[in-house]
Amino acid sequence: MWLELQIFGFQALWSPYFLMYVFILGLFYFLITGPFRHKFGGTSSPSIKQKIYFYSALVLLYIVKGSPVDLMTHITLTAHMIQMAVYLFVFPILIIKGIPKWIWKKIIYTPVLKSIIHLLTRPVISLVLFNALFSIYHIPVIFNFSKSVPAAHTSISIILLTAAFILLLPIVPPIKELDKLSPLLKIVYILAGSVLITPACVIIIFADVPLYAAYTQNGAWLQALSLCVPNNVLQNISSNLSGPEMFTTMTTLVDQQLGGIIMKIMQEVIFGAIYTTIFFKWFNKKEIRKIDPLPDNVKK
Repeated sequence: MWLELQIFGFQALWSPYFLMYVFILGLFYFLITGPFRHKFGGTSSPSIKQKIYFYSALVLLYIVKGSPVDLMTHITLTAHMIQMAVYLFVFPILIIKGIPKWIWKKIIYTPVLKSIIHLLTRPVISLVLFNALFSIYHIPVIFNFSKSVPAAHTSISIILLTAAFILLLPIVPPIKELDKLSPLLKIVYILAGSVLITPACVIIIFADVPLYAAYTQNGAWLQALSLCVPNNVLQNISSNLSGPEMFTTMTTLVDQQLGGIIMKIMQEVIFGAIYTTIFFKWFNKKEIRKIDPLPDNVKK
């Protein structure tokens, strides 16, 4: 497949402009949390672990949005679902964990944002907001529209990412002000999130016909490719492109079903990891509380 993808050229495969954007994000993080942090009211530089989280997030962002993986998302729904799972569930967690607490406090206590974040991170609202947007996005007419209009594609991508941050903040709180749920309620929250995302995945998995024109109809597919392939390159090679089947041995329907399965599995694995972490922290705290303190005479 790699040799076949070479037809799209270096810019489509490696997105140098997006790489520059990711590099600038990393540079801003370095400057704001490092040499210039005192100008922003910073009290301490991020820990090694926080730096690893943040820079790992940027690497993942480039892989799913700038490398050949991004090109593949316009060829197969399977690649698109892998991209979405990483972009919406892994990337935000790493960013949340990578940003120092003093930056989060500045964000949370900004007059306008404070009330908005307080409202949107209420469990019912955050759960419904993300899963409703995720489901609406995968309605064929909306999905095909996002794949045909660059501005819509970018806007929808940013909106979904924002909703993902809102979804994850209650269970991966970076500061105490956002840690509103007890461990038990966090577990219930995670289970509810797993249930609410299921209908969208089930419809994709069990549909008996291809749902998305962006992966089936020649014109719509070429239009989707134009999101990452320069127009002059696409015009030159369009006569040689017969459809997504040129680059995969899967049928469109099998690709669609596999994409839905992968999205559900990846979401369950990621949520399961968060669930396990929360459970064991909760369990360990309960065990510590059960241990009787030493008598004063023993301590002496």
